[in-house]
Amino acid sequence: MLIGCRRRGRQSTRLKTPSAMTVVESPEASLEGEEDAHVEEGDSEDLDVFHPTDKWKTLKSGLGVPRGFDLQTGQREVKLGEHQTLKYQIDGQRQGKENTQGPSVSAEELKKALKNIKEGVDPKTSDKEEKEALRAQFHPMDELKKDMVRLDMLMESDFQIMSRLVSQFNSSNATVEEKVKALHDLEYLVHQVDNAQNLASSGGLKLVVDALNSTDYRLQESASFVLGSALSSNPVVQVEAVESGTIQKLLMLLATPRPMSVKKRALFAVASLLRHCPLAQSHFLKLGGLQVLGDIFRASGGGALRVRIVTILYDMINEKELISQTGLDPIPDASHNERLRQYAQVSLQPLLAEQGWCSLVPELLASPEHDWKEKALRTILAMMPHCQTQYRKDYALSSSLSALQEQYQELVLTEQVLGDEDGYFGEILALLETVVLKLKQV
Repeated sequence: MLIGCRRRGRQSTRLKTPSAMTVVESPEASLEGEEDAHVEEGDSEDLDVFHPTDKWKTLKSGLGVPRGFDLQTGQREVKLGEHQTLKYQIDGQRQGKENTQGPSVSAEELKKALKNIKEGVDPKTSDKEEKEALRAQFHPMDELKKDMVRLDMLMESDFQIMSRLVSQFNSSNATVEEKVKALHDLEYLVHQVDNAQNLASSGGLKLVVDALNSTDYRLQESASFVLGSALSSNPVVQVEAVESGTIQKLLMLLATPRPMSVKKRALFAVASLLRHCPLAQSHFLKLGGLQVLGDIFRASGGGALRVRIVTILYDMINEKELISQTGLDPIPDASHNERLRQYAQVSLQPLLAEQGWCSLVPELLASPEHDWKEKALRTILAMMPHCQTQYRKDYALSSSLSALQEQYQELVLTEQVLGDEDGYFGEILALLETVVLKLKQV
């Protein structure tokens, strides 16, 4: 065990038995100074050993103490206490310190420890290989910042992507396939209201509208799809489309021979343009849009389009009815009175009666699809104020309603057996009974 005794002077000596060791500091340096402390080894035979007793004795310089005692700097007198613990006295004040047995330290270990203390190095992390391995696990902050800047530069905003797609679509060198792909990608983006408005304000919407006049059916279909998505519930884009002549171009697609896929997309665009937009509805009626829809409805093979057309008519009737009722405006704001004025200019119901829709819509009741029958019944009920007289004279309609009542009564019973008291067929049966009741009213 190493035993140290350091005086207030500039030199201190640490002794060890059986082989004592002395730590020597030069007058010009300490542990914090510029010079290294060095260790000198000596034999215990060269040193006088001090043996403490139960009496206070002065500890002179150069005396060794038996193994097991640990003394601090500035101590002058030592003795053994009652329990054989070392007592020492500093500047006349007697204090006690228990002598504890510690692990032995070799001279080489002491040198290394003193050097680490002087240089401020933690022995556990002083190994260069460990430090390098640790650094390799993490990227420096400067490199991370550079990576983030490069990543930000690679990311495109929606507006930048749309600008690139519009440029690609408008390029004279682009093939039809490339233009179709650009329109497909553009359609995905314009579902968001802000993106659709940016497309309109940047002039991209006009390019899409002009594509409706293309001689390639694929471009007509894709352009109609983009318009339908951009116009949906977006008044700003709807007004822009009306002013750019979109209605005329869509009606041309619907009125002339086109593939069914083109007419479906064009009808989708018309529905999106007319929904909650009285300005578009007024232009649509003035341009003969109702007549165009009637021709499609009457055409053979137009079954897939019939239900779409009836849905458009029902939405237009229902919108005007709702907004005329206080508190039921689907878009309540300060412009409610202005919309009332605009919807007042849309004279749809009289035109429906004049153009034969009172007899056209009931034809949908012959469809095998329950959904189609439901839409037809709701539209018949909505047109009742202007078609009631004609409905009463239509014996085919009365016969069809009676047959449907029997059919849905049986379906309702089946639902009830299965435990569904308020099923879908019950809703259709309730509609049927309401229509029949309205027809009997004077």
